[in-house]
Amino acid sequence: MRPDSEAELAQMIRGATVPLRITGGGTRLHPDDNGLRLDMRGITGITLYEPEALTLVARAGTPLAEIEAALAAEKQMLGFEPDPRPGSTIGGVAASNASGARRISAGACRDAMLGVRFVTGEGEIVKNGGRVMKNVTGYDLVKLMAGSRGQLGAITEIALKTMPMPPLRVTLRLSGTGIEGDLAAMVAAMGGPNDVTGAGRLPDGKVILRLEGLPGSVELRAQALRRVLQPFGQIEIVEGDDDFRRLREFQMASTSSLWRIVLRSSQALALLSQLPGRYALDWGGALIWAEAPPDWTPLLPAGARAARLRGKAAQLPVADPVTARLQQGIRAKFDPRGILGREQ
Repeated sequence: MRPDSEAELAQMIRGATVPLRITGGGTRLHPDDNGLRLDMRGITGITLYEPEALTLVARAGTPLAEIEAALAAEKQMLGFEPDPRPGSTIGGVAASNASGARRISAGACRDAMLGVRFVTGEGEIVKNGGRVMKNVTGYDLVKLMAGSRGQLGAITEIALKTMPMPPLRVTLRLSGTGIEGDLAAMVAAMGGPNDVTGAGRLPDGKVILRLEGLPGSVELRAQALRRVLQPFGQIEIVEGDDDFRRLREFQMASTSSLWRIVLRSSQALALLSQLPGRYALDWGGALIWAEAPPDWTPLLPAGARAARLRGKAAQLPVADPVTARLQQGIRAKFDPRGILGREQ
């Protein structure tokens, strides 16, 4: 099914008698997704863009590439840096709270969402938030919908804040250290005053740190950061941020069972010792992308979260039963029939 309007979508959900799988470009489908596909790509188009106000409103089925092209024409961008998967829609990005390396400085997708429209599991149309910050009374459903993966409602429209595109990007590459030194170097870089906008480790063991901004500022910060990193290993400074594209490509190109693990960076070293295959780090070590055999399951430290993104690896049980009970209660209010699945 492919609705062309919010009203048609609401009618389809009201009349549904089997579970629905809400999809956009289908780029983030979960291995266990099932149900009748509800294709959101017919609800498309940028409905408002005010570059001077750093605000854009788009329907959920709008291709991410279309939004990024419109922003680039005004030398703007989405601060949370969603990965540019072919076919991605802005609704799928929001529903999965897809946030890239710049999350450590600009915040996640949910932090850029100003307003949202969605249809609940009962076919009711809901609007929450607006086009400016702090435009929410009562519960902030905008943040709740980010990352909900279509289990609370089918997102139909999103208002986003944008940000200016930096004139210059440079990447500092650090090599010649072990994983313990790599983690310490990222902590040192992110803890200083140099406004690092990306901190990761590639599968080949190279640490990458990104600086962005006006040329004079970037050059000064790059030299200051070089001095911070000198005790850790060999340093190379290159213009651009192609290394962060390689970091994104690891999770997209991997053909093995793939896990996404979020934890405190201070917990990363102990968990990395468990990993049986290749891995990459983002968010200064707080996000791990790990390849593993199908029968592998991570032993998580307290507070960590893991999700299987690809392959047939065992699904982890919910670590916190209290959180699970709250999530089930919220979902029952928005979708009492249990008709909605994931949105991707």
